[in-house]
Amino acid sequence: MRAPRWLAGLLTAAALLQSHAAQALPRHTPVPGGVAVIDLGPADTARPAARWDQQPLAVLRDGQRWVALLGIPLDALPVPLEIAVSRGSTVTRLSIPIGSKAYPEQRLTVKNARHVDPDPEDMARIEREQAHTAAIKANFSDTVPDTRFVAPAQGRLSSRFGLKRVFNGQARNPHSGLDFAAASGAPVKAPAAGMVTDAGNYFFNGNTVFIDHGQGLISAYMHLSRIDVQVGQRVNAGALIGAVGATGRATGPHLHWTVILNNTPVDPEAFLTR
Repeated sequence: MRAPRWLAGLLTAAALLQSHAAQALPRHTPVPGGVAVIDLGPADTARPAARWDQQPLAVLRDGQRWVALLGIPLDALPVPLEIAVSRGSTVTRLSIPIGSKAYPEQRLTVKNARHVDPDPEDMARIEREQAHTAAIKANFSDTVPDTRFVAPAQGRLSSRFGLKRVFNGQARNPHSGLDFAAASGAPVKAPAAGMVTDAGNYFFNGNTVFIDHGQGLISAYMHLSRIDVQVGQRVNAGALIGAVGATGRATGPHLHWTVILNNTPVDPEAFLTR
């Protein structure tokens, strides 16, 4: 028996809404530098809490299910990670299988030698900045984030996340973000709603903006030529936050975009809508 037209329309709308909700999550990529999307069970009960080690995890409602998002460190070994899930006084533990991933190497030449071998005064500044940003990256608020990110800039992807980087022949930390090659002054926009938690100049990162999207999901925008927002300002998706530049340790104008989840830099492409 065919369903009435009005009922068929409702069923179609419900299917579209369910599909849209599923697309709101980052892609399940349980490898070093990726994001594990973990099913925590039906959403007909109160939202559970989840932790990995001592770090709280984002827990979102996806249709009729609760899911946790686990950002996996780049240096993670291909062995399971264990998370703890709390429902009231009951705690259960889930083992999350982690695969392996090999990232390519990138060699760059930096004209300013101090950006490769900082002097003692530079090192003192770098240490202050690292302590400052560590607190920003570790913040966990109750705000439910919108994970349907859009690209913060237009341009060719010049350096992808996870590259093993060599500056002037010296090995340095892997690339912790995604680079967009664009002209100096090109607009940089917020990929999703959030609050600006820091805006200023850093030794390596140049002019930088941090946005807290909620529940440990934080993004950063580096090497800007101009900053157009202030600390404490709430921004919507698509809001102008600055302009592409080449400040800090940069070989040319580009936007370096970092995404942090549970205090761990992860591949921003996992969050980009398709």
